[in-house]
Amino acid sequence: MAASNPFIKPGRRAARWYVRFPRAAPIGIFLVILAVSLMSVFAIEKSEKERDRAQLEQTAEALGAALEAQSLTAVAYLRAGAAYVGAEDELEAQGFEEFFTEMREDARYRGVVGIGWAPRVAINDIEAFQDAVRDGGRSDFMVERPRDDADGYIVPVRFINPPTLSNRNLVGYDISSDAQISAALESAEKTGRTTASGPINLGNTPDGDARPGFMLVMPVYDSEFGYRQLTGYVFSPFEARGFLEDALESEALDGVSVELSDESGPQPELLARAGAVDMEADLEITSETLFVAAREWRLHISTPATRALSNLSLATLLFGLLASILIVAIARLLTAQATEDSEALTWLEEQNAIRDTLTRELNHRVKNTLANVLSIISLTRRRAEDIDEFAESLGGRIRALSATHDLLTQSDWGTTPVGAVIAAEIAPYRQEKGGQLRLDGPEVELAPNDALSLGLAVHELATNASKYGSLSVPDGELDVTWELVAKNLVRVHWRECGGPAVPQDEARARGFGTQLISKIVAHELRNPVDLRFEPEGVECTLTVPVRTPAEFGLRAPRTPAAPPAAEGK
Repeated sequence: MAASNPFIKPGRRAARWYVRFPRAAPIGIFLVILAVSLMSVFAIEKSEKERDRAQLEQTAEALGAALEAQSLTAVAYLRAGAAYVGAEDELEAQGFEEFFTEMREDARYRGVVGIGWAPRVAINDIEAFQDAVRDGGRSDFMVERPRDDADGYIVPVRFINPPTLSNRNLVGYDISSDAQISAALESAEKTGRTTASGPINLGNTPDGDARPGFMLVMPVYDSEFGYRQLTGYVFSPFEARGFLEDALESEALDGVSVELSDESGPQPELLARAGAVDMEADLEITSETLFVAAREWRLHISTPATRALSNLSLATLLFGLLASILIVAIARLLTAQATEDSEALTWLEEQNAIRDTLTRELNHRVKNTLANVLSIISLTRRRAEDIDEFAESLGGRIRALSATHDLLTQSDWGTTPVGAVIAAEIAPYRQEKGGQLRLDGPEVELAPNDALSLGLAVHELATNASKYGSLSVPDGELDVTWELVAKNLVRVHWRECGGPAVPQDEARARGFGTQLISKIVAHELRNPVDLRFEPEGVECTLTVPVRTPAEFGLRAPRTPAAPPAAEGK
């Protein structure tokens, strides 16, 4: 079969993946279109949620602005009341009621309980204060006695309008006895500005439920004697729910829940809630911070989280499914046709691939071998004294190449061990001369070209040793060791001893073997060669790269090898 034939190119296998897996293309197209559709739905839903979120935040900002506007209006009324009280030498109930009536005609908001005046009365002046009020026509006026731990003054309610039953019950009540209102009074005295209290209870409804609210207080000063003296406070209690609902009338909030809480205390406290959303359900919540008379409030707006897909998302998903089914059907037909055409051409393409690849591989191997032989012939001819010496030297070097070629052939031109290359080149001389020979090193595999270069260098060293060095005498010793100095580098050490003394002349340094090792081999290995002619024997260090061999031509494209360098004249 085509799939199991080793002569099929990887490119052709990649080109015919749809033949081997005919269902892969339709399924892949279906999945891609489905993924695009789902991503589109996700983007649409995300955009819808962002739009809803933006609308919710815009609503929160508008509602917060409305609440702040209401509070500013209330502050303006309190300032007007403080100005009126401060301008009157003797404040009468009728005058205060007329003033309140005029302001009420301009009021456009709900939630306000009323507006009142509470003077600041020292503890020692309580009796005198009660008598003065009673002399003014309020015979039933009574100030509630302060607590034992009260400050040196109280702030009893003198007037409050409108005169409802609940408001009349406040007359004579010391508002400073409430902790939240007392804190607001102290802050207003320090700043001289209108200040809001924390949450307070304005009484109970007929159903027995509490009426949470807050109070705005404005200090009133008397500057008659050249310095400001605090005389009391104009105050206005507010029912929090009515205050909130008045602001909600300006916004369309169907299906939305609104909560208003006071955040200035140690823990947030709920002031009011409006809307009919189930707070236990999944909600989209946004918040808005606002400041009312130096008090920090937070507005929470909640809306039910949307679970169903929008109409646009449903339409997009349906269109994606229909389009994917249609394209999958077309892709399946095209894949079947391509499979038939591919099977008809497979045999011819395989034969052409085999022939072309074998031709390229053979041409590459022959050219490399001939280039090496030509370089060896050229250098041998220049150094030979006569034809016999030329033939002997040339034959030995070609045999060295042949020995390494045999090793490469045995490994199918794969990797070859360093020890096998060295042993093959030294073997002839070892049998002829004897001597002590030691080969030692780890298992290191060399690529074909590097094995050829190493074999040629070892042949030259062995030839020199057999003629002039340690292999030329029975007692000579030769140590050849190698070691990995890096992951991709092996170092081979050649050391001779026990042979004839090595003459120290320049002629030996210019010999052919020296030139061959120092130039051609060093060039092929791309590393310098350290060759030294010591008196006790030759020492040589070669650094050989450990490279992954190039794949056989049937598996990968080949690149022509660079020709070896020739020695200059």
